[in-house]
Amino acid sequence: MKRLYRKRTDKMLAGVCAGLADYLNIDPTIVRIIFIVLVFAGLGGVLVYLILWLITPEEPLIDETTIDVQSKND
Repeated sequence: MKRLYRKRTDKMLAGVCAGLADYLNIDPTIVRIIFIVLVFAGLGGVLVYLILWLITPEEPLIDETTIDVQSKND
């Protein structure tokens, strides 16, 4: 099951747009443009971004146990 995370890489502010784009399998630039349009259209783009920033967990780090499990499966 795929989960929504804020990205640690490919981020400009908090990684919300990159994480959302990864979740939806689209280019992060498209999501960023949508947020910019929402901001200028007065539809609460900043508010939505801030809420997503607060409630979306950051992408987990890859630790040694994850690497060990992956290497055993190969």
